Amino acid sequence: MPRRYTPPPSWDRLDDDDPELLRQAVGPVRPLRQGAGTVLREPPRPPPHPRQLEADEREALHASRNPDPATIEPGDASAYRQARLPLRAMRRLRRGLYAVQDEIDLHHLDLQQATRMLRDFLREAVHRRLRCVRIIHGKGLHSATGRPTLRPEVERQLRLRRDVLAYCSAPAAQGGTGALLVLLEPRET
Repeated sequence: MPRRYTPPPSWDRLDDDDPELLRQAVGPVRPLRQGAGTVLREPPRPPPHPRQLEADEREALHASRNPDPATIEPGDASAYRQARLPLRAMRRLRRGLYAVQDEIDLHHLDLQQATRMLRDFLREAVHRRLRCVRIIHGKGLHSATGRPTLRPEVERQLRLRRDVLAYCSAPAAQGGTGALLVLLEPRET
């Protein structure tokens, strides 16, 4: 039969707040020098670093800058922002809070015509010092492949231009995913 442990009878009389009990448990200590003024503390922990979030954002940024035209669906929203543009400005653009100063409709044009007209339109808009323009490219619902054909090319052209600060799909009332709102950097005169 196993033996049961029973504490010595003196333990019943011990007081948890007894300073002598603490000295016995801790052992010998030496006092700090007077005037040392140094308090030993743990260094503060560094703030947490969201590595996975940053990796996800890098991947999303890469995907948005280099979209695969085969993966763009008619209802997908678009967005691009140069790093020098504040996020606040991008949020305003997404909400449609910038006044659209001019627009171009590229519906029913072939790719070559649309590219040429877009280039001319953007050059003229920058020359006129316009801040926000709308590009209507359509949703691609009636294309032969059932996928947008103009939109990937329009986005590619916009990303290549230094004077395009940002673009995003227009709010539903302004064309939705069939149009882009583009924020331009006016040319210095």
